[in-house]
Amino acid sequence: MRIDARGKQCPLPVIEAKEALNAAALSEIVEVTVDNEIAAQNLRKLAEQKKLGYVCEKLGEGNYVVKITASGENNPAAESGEFVPNCAVGQGKVAAITSDTMGYGDDKLGRLLMKGFIFALSKQEEPLGTILLYNGGARLSCEGSESLEDLKSLEERGVRILTCGTCLNFYGLSERLCVGTVTNMYEIADILTKAALVVRP
Repeated sequence: MRIDARGKQCPLPVIEAKEALNAAALSEIVEVTVDNEIAAQNLRKLAEQKKLGYVCEKLGEGNYVVKITASGENNPAAESGEFVPNCAVGQGKVAAITSDTMGYGDDKLGRLLMKGFIFALSKQEEPLGTILLYNGGARLSCEGSESLEDLKSLEERGVRILTCGTCLNFYGLSERLCVGTVTNMYEIADILTKAALVVRP
């Protein structure tokens, strides 16, 4: 089965691949063509969470072919491998950070407040389960951010740091991510709708 997802915005490549895998026969290969590395990474994450075989070939600039081997509808891996967050019990709290500043008014003050907020998160006795960084918040997990050490400390404590791939692309930061992993809008929406608590600074 072949899917041409070139030119399609996140999360469409992931959604189309997921639907194809759900319909695929045992050991059938779902081949997805995408035009950027972030989309290829998102498809790899889908394959890993479903415990499926995955191969990615870069055929040229802006031309990636991703092959995922389906398990089939009667395979337990296919049934239990939904593309959803794997939060431990008690860690269903999510911070959704959409900017590198906190509050409205002076940006310099806002950046200082955001740095303090993330530092405070790193000192909480019971850490969050996930921190989502999107739009301007994507800058916080990248080279040059004053919050990198605090985010790394949170990651070491088991907090998932997820940064929107589309946002990294938009700001030209795809090669500057320093902590956590890249995510997509499908996963962001899934995490937010299933969270026990969403904190928005």
